[in-house]
Amino acid sequence: MSRLLHISASPRGAASESLAIAGTFADAYRDVHGDVVDHLDLWDGALPEFGPAGAGAKMTVLAGAEPSGEQAAAWRAARAVFERYDSYDRYLFSVPMWNSGVPYVLKQFIDVVSQPGWVFRFDAEEGYTGLLHGKKAAVVYTSAVYGEGRPPAFGRDHQAAFLDGWLRWTGVTDLARVEFRPNLATADADAGRRAAHAEARELGKRF
Repeated sequence: MSRLLHISASPRGAASESLAIAGTFADAYRDVHGDVVDHLDLWDGALPEFGPAGAGAKMTVLAGAEPSGEQAAAWRAARAVFERYDSYDRYLFSVPMWNSGVPYVLKQFIDVVSQPGWVFRFDAEEGYTGLLHGKKAAVVYTSAVYGEGRPPAFGRDHQAAFLDGWLRWTGVTDLARVEFRPNLATADADAGRRAAHAEARELGKRF
């Protein structure tokens, strides 16, 4: 049976547009597929650090050795996050734009799970190969000012480009997205919000 994990990167709770749209997707998915949608809230404080010990462990593994001591403990903590993520074959990400990019907790999650032998393999001649095959992802992207076609003064997209690129790098190439990008300074957002929820509902039904 397929399993869906919702990974949320907004700390704004009921005020979050990305969480609300993802909720519409998840409700439609449950109604059609009858599956449970699990939720990984990246702001719940459970993500481990990936600092000196973690980085050292990664380089130790890349060198073909086994981490020990503090490095081993950091590697085990990262591995637990990866194993939870890898146990699902369908993903729903809800991602607000922060400073033209993604919230730092999402980057932290990516840095924790992006390890050799887990999400990628590296060959000196062939380069990187993603290892997460047979999975699919849907992403809800929101932004309050940036939007395609607006001048650079309204921001640039280092959000979708980054996350879509990372997913493909890991081997997840079956991607779908819903975007809600009103210019809140000048526009009525209601029509765009309704359209985004409708799109999320239809995508959730067929995901």
